Amino acid sequence: MSVKLNSCYSLKGPMIVLALLFIHVLWSHLIYYTILIYAVMNMPNLLNIQQLSYVYHTMQGETLAIKDISFTVSKGQFISIVGPSGCGKSTLLSLISGLLAPSAGQIVIDQSILENLKYAIGYMLQKDHLFEWRSVYENVLLGLEIAHVKTPENIAYVEELLEKYELKDFKKYRPSQLSGGMRQRVALIRTLALKPDLLLLDEPFSALDYQTRLNVADDMYNIIKKEGKTALLVTHDIAEAISMADEVIVLSKRPANIKASFSITLETEDRTPLKSRADHSFSSYFNQIWRELNDVPSTT
Repeated sequence: MSVKLNSCYSLKGPMIVLALLFIHVLWSHLIYYTILIYAVMNMPNLLNIQQLSYVYHTMQGETLAIKDISFTVSKGQFISIVGPSGCGKSTLLSLISGLLAPSAGQIVIDQSILENLKYAIGYMLQKDHLFEWRSVYENVLLGLEIAHVKTPENIAYVEELLEKYELKDFKKYRPSQLSGGMRQRVALIRTLALKPDLLLLDEPFSALDYQTRLNVADDMYNIIKKEGKTALLVTHDIAEAISMADEVIVLSKRPANIKASFSITLETEDRTPLKSRADHSFSSYFNQIWRELNDVPSTT
C-alpha cells in the first residue's frame, strides 16, 4: 500500500506543473484575445453610414435605389463592395462623396457631418480622365489648382509622390504616351495630392486588360497602404474584391441593402492582391460570396 501511495504522490509534482503551464497558456491567450477584441471594438471609425436610403425621382415616378444601409469603416481599413449589376453600388459611392444627398439616414466622416467637410474624400472613377493637352505633372496638379491650394507644401508632396512611385521621369509626358497602368498611377497621385482621408474607388481597373489589371491592382494597393489611406472599392470582380480587402460587403438586388459581410483573414505574409489569390482560404471566401450574390444555399 505504501508503495502505491508513494507512486501516486510522485506523480503529483509533474501534474501540478503541467496544470499550471496549461493555465498560464490559457490565461495568456485569453488576455491576448481580450486586448485584440477591445482594440478592434475601439478602433476609431473614419466612416459611419447610418440607415442610409436613396430614392431616384423621374417623370415616371420614384425608384428606391438604396434601403437602410448601415456600416462603419475604420481608419486604415480597405473595404470592397460587390453586388448585382444595377443594384446601387456606384450610387452608394456618390452619396458618400456628397455628389448626391441621401433621402434618409446620415453619413458621418471622422465624427463630422458630410456637409461640413471639403477635401476629406478622394474619388477615382472607372476611367482615369487625364487631360491629353496637359502633361503628367500638370494633370497631377489639377486638383490643387481647382481647390486653390497649389501651395509650395502641396507641390512638394506631389513631387515626393511622383518620385516614390516611379513617375518622376515621366513628368513631361502626355497621357497617350503612358501605359494603362501608369495612367492609373497618375490618376491615383492626382487624387492623393489633396491628402484625402477616404478614397472611393469605383471600378478603377475595369478598362484594363486582365494581366495589366492584376499588376495595377498590386501597384495601387501598395500605394494606398504605404500612404496609410482608408479605401472603399466597388467592383463586379469577386476575386479582386477578396484580394484587396480586409472586409467584403455583399449588396442585394435593388433596392440595395446589405445581404452579408465577410471579414477577410488570409495567412499570406507581406500581403498583396496577387499573393492573396494563392492563399488556401481564398477559394472558400470566393465560393461563399458567389453563393450570396447568386442566392445559392450554403452547402454546410
